[in-house]
Amino acid sequence: MNNSWNKVIYKFWSPVYDKIFNSHLFLDARKRMFEELDFHDHAKVLFVGVGTGADLELIKNLDLEITAIDLSADMLKKAMGKFDDASINFLEMDAQHMEFTNESFDYVVGSLVLSVVPDANECLREMIRVVKGEGKIILFDKFISKDERLSVPKKLLRPIIQFLGTDIGLRFEDLFSGHGDIMEIEEDRPIMLNGMYRKIIISKRLLGHQDTR
Repeated sequence: MNNSWNKVIYKFWSPVYDKIFNSHLFLDARKRMFEELDFHDHAKVLFVGVGTGADLELIKNLDLEITAIDLSADMLKKAMGKFDDASINFLEMDAQHMEFTNESFDYVVGSLVLSVVPDANECLREMIRVVKGEGKIILFDKFISKDERLSVPKKLLRPIIQFLGTDIGLRFEDLFSGHGDIMEIEEDRPIMLNGMYRKIIISKRLLGHQDTR
């Protein structure tokens, strides 16, 4: 996967994305994600890889300062069309190289983004950089379990699936291992398809807090 190819892939995905990833099981999972979250008033919230805005439709708090970024102009256009009267700041931006200063947001939300960016570790690093010291990073994505080994069929399928825009072999524990000195896991639980999709909330440790760049 690379950014140029992802832009091509998600240009084709954009007309049908909501029918697949914002309905049935995925919609139920997204609802469970956000019905349990209580963003504090006036919070600055960043949605990384906002896609067609599926998550934004589920936010109950109205008194938020929301920024939503996506690499795909086509996906972003879909999202903007849903919220043309809202005060959401939509930006076309690479999640691996965000144009925000350190500690800009109270919450950073990443739904189905780590598994689609070319460099998941760099994306997570950027999320950590832009979240405030007492903020939270909220993830909804597909990960293999820490003890799982990819079967031969999955190994063969993995590059094909990556060609279509997502990774089925990403292990969160591997991503997080490089950040455990400054980050801690507040919640990690299965949310869909027998744990293939997980809800994970991480935050900065108050001790040892430092710039990740």
